[in-house]
Amino acid sequence: MIDKIKEYIGEVEAFQTQNKEELEAFRIKFLGSKGLIKDFFAEFKNVPNEQKKEFGQVINQLKTTAEDKLKSIQELFESKEETVGIYGDLTRPAEPVKIGSRHPISLVKNQIIDIFSNIGFNVSEGPEIEDDWHNFTALNLPEYHPARDMQDTFFIQTNPDILLRTHTSSVQVRYMEENKPPIRTISPGRVFRNEAVSSRSHCIFHQVEGLYIDKDVSFADLKQTLLYFTKEMFGKSKIRLRPSYFPFTEPSAEIDIYWGLKTETDYRITKGTGWLEIGGCGMVDPNVLKNCGINADEFTGFAFGMGVERIAMLLHQIGDIRMFYENDVRFLEQFKSSI
Repeated sequence: MIDKIKEYIGEVEAFQTQNKEELEAFRIKFLGSKGLIKDFFAEFKNVPNEQKKEFGQVINQLKTTAEDKLKSIQELFESKEETVGIYGDLTRPAEPVKIGSRHPISLVKNQIIDIFSNIGFNVSEGPEIEDDWHNFTALNLPEYHPARDMQDTFFIQTNPDILLRTHTSSVQVRYMEENKPPIRTISPGRVFRNEAVSSRSHCIFHQVEGLYIDKDVSFADLKQTLLYFTKEMFGKSKIRLRPSYFPFTEPSAEIDIYWGLKTETDYRITKGTGWLEIGGCGMVDPNVLKNCGINADEFTGFAFGMGVERIAMLLHQIGDIRMFYENDVRFLEQFKSSI
């Protein structure tokens, strides 16, 4: 009898399974109410006295071994269930990872930054919530100046001196206050104007403004800088500068490039002329230099600004500016292959 129990101990120690039904059958066979261990304990009274001690030790060993084996396999099952519950089935093929994409405005803004970086312009940034001095007064637009009506402004109701910036020229003012010439910087960023939303305009848009201040800077330097930009950005060398007015530059001009009329989108964007305005420019007004603590008798400079959305519409043939702000995934997925 003792030898038979030892054989069962060896069977228990060798038992392995990954099946819950087999484990339950094992439990019933050895530890169940009608199992072998129960039968062996019932047989104890019939064992000769000189064998009772060894018989009892072997039965207890069988019971302990069976309980330990049952517990270890149950814990293994539970750990696997927990892993699957948290991470899913780790043996199945992985889901394909969806490739994200940059927003077309970010793509175009980064292109513009790279182009001007190649000719020595650094990048400067500033707050979107601005004060009246940096957004207007320092730029030769004192209070009640009629030119302020050119830009319908979002003012903060509780403080009329605080507003959402209408251009990134405010960043240039801050930069001139903190740096001495020579200055060569571009200021990309989001701006806000209280304008009606249509296919060609929006109350929120993005600008990149440039500023160059040094000794003997001329309008010819400005034109060559803009010509370099249009060649690098669009591959086109035909531009025109139309006389215009900006309070912070004198003389001032609008920047147009000839895009052509090859597609229906070209006709819509350029209003059938083939020419498209991409920004404004001019020589920095001496009053602006003085307001920023720069000697206007010693230094001159030029400034320019352009809309990022307008350029993105050209490059990607987008006929409606509102597409940039509607967060339509179908629209954004078209730019996955872009750099």
